[in-house]
Amino acid sequence: MMSGAQYIARIFQGYGVSHVFFVPAILHEGLMEMEKHGIKRILTHSEKAAAYMADGYARVSHKPGICMAQSVGAANLAAGLQDAYLGLSPVIAITGRRKSLYRYRHAYQEIEHKSMFDAVTKFNATVDSAEQLPLLLRQAFRETVSGPPGPVHLEFQGVRGEIIMEQRADLEVVIEEQYSHYPVFRPEPERDLIRQAAKVLGQSQRPIIVAGGGVKASQAGTELVEFAERLSIPVATSLNGKGMIRDDHPLAVGVVGSYSAQCANRAVSEADLVLFIGSRTGSQVTNDWKIPRSGTAIIQMDIDPLELGRNYPAKVGIVGDAKVTLRCLIETIEPVELRKDWLQRINQYQKEWQDQIKQMYHSSDVPIRPERLCQEITDFLPEDAILISDTGHSAIWTGTMIDLKHTGQTYIRCAGSLGWAFPAALGAKCALPDRPVICFTGDGGFWYHLAELETARRYGINVLTIVNNNHSLNQVKKSAEKVYAGSSGHPDEIWQFTDVDFSRVAKAMGCSGIRVRKPDELKAALHESLAMDQPAIIDVVSDIGGIPPPVWT
Repeated sequence: MMSGAQYIARIFQGYGVSHVFFVPAILHEGLMEMEKHGIKRILTHSEKAAAYMADGYARVSHKPGICMAQSVGAANLAAGLQDAYLGLSPVIAITGRRKSLYRYRHAYQEIEHKSMFDAVTKFNATVDSAEQLPLLLRQAFRETVSGPPGPVHLEFQGVRGEIIMEQRADLEVVIEEQYSHYPVFRPEPERDLIRQAAKVLGQSQRPIIVAGGGVKASQAGTELVEFAERLSIPVATSLNGKGMIRDDHPLAVGVVGSYSAQCANRAVSEADLVLFIGSRTGSQVTNDWKIPRSGTAIIQMDIDPLELGRNYPAKVGIVGDAKVTLRCLIETIEPVELRKDWLQRINQYQKEWQDQIKQMYHSSDVPIRPERLCQEITDFLPEDAILISDTGHSAIWTGTMIDLKHTGQTYIRCAGSLGWAFPAALGAKCALPDRPVICFTGDGGFWYHLAELETARRYGINVLTIVNNNHSLNQVKKSAEKVYAGSSGHPDEIWQFTDVDFSRVAKAMGCSGIRVRKPDELKAALHESLAMDQPAIIDVVSDIGGIPPPVWT
């Protein structure tokens, strides 16, 4: 016999959970028991931040991240799961709800929260009694990491889950260790489909690979590079797939899609065969389904059969784990000679792209150009760094202009929720405290969860955050000014902020802070901040007119 609190702490410990991220008041009894089992409790200032921390923790550790909030915070927690859902990240969310007697009676702070989680979870269940914990907790772990990973939600009875925590029952502790991480299963492809893919590849003159987040989830970077080298096939990546091939590899083309390098879009557009490996063919990686062109031959490999042919009819669709599928292809297909004409053409696209942007890489302009900032970060990044990027311009700058040149470097990007990067970086650092974690965000993104600087200081989560501070959301600039064209008014009110020095804010909250105004100050600031034994902010005063090159279509 044990209480629900004792049970959940033992289960979390058994599944290797090292941290939980929460906003009070939730599972107080459970949190007390977790402390006894060495699980660190990270108290955050908002439910969305708790969800983002759990997400960052999950993406870099390949283990489920845990976030929790009481009943009134459930809606905020559900909103925070959107990015984990879009990014295929295994997060377990736990909320409370008032007991049944309170329902339909206008109980304080209470609405029906559970349905809010339907759109952002793979599994969404209510736990009404402690006896249900063994069934539903194990199912939550199974669901979150199996197949394409994703968030799950458990709603515990009691506004802070206290009814489940206080109840005692005959609860058997069963740990299914294989569900403590992902990938859980590595399904093998059908050999006949491998042979079909080999045949189609043999007929192609200009093939190209688009490697997605499924390659990263499968930890198949080595196999990807070996396969590409064996068949002399250039490799573009989605943002989620960035880092699976070194950016300085001769076959690396860059990030493709709407947040992209122009050379990558041109290369994929010119291909006569595109191999999508572990990449959903959504609007971002295809620039609204314009790249590759309609009618291009497609081979698609994915662990989820529902993704095959979703947006492009596939000549060959293969269900399988990326690592296993690539290994089967390597063993089946004979090496081919260097595709000189095709690679020379792609090299020309890359040269034209580099010629377009390299002047800004070395710009001495004040305010600082973002391109120069990216070049300095490329040169600075430690060999085992984890680089975490916000969405919007941050994703474009980091995805296309910061090069990862070491296989030990990791890139994680926001799936779409501005403000995600900073709390996600804190979660990532909790998961892998011995690796340097560098967050790249703009001032627009950093404002969202500025309060979590105090969280970082309180727990000693020593993340280096680089704020590209142009006191604006300048991604909106073009559309705002277009609306006002020929009219009087103040379009700047739509996209500009007050200029605030975040380094001073950081210092006031007990963190390290440096403001950089000149490009030649960047190198020293980066090295000095990373060496600090505390959370550090580098506030980079950047050019408000710093807009990435247009997408090539």
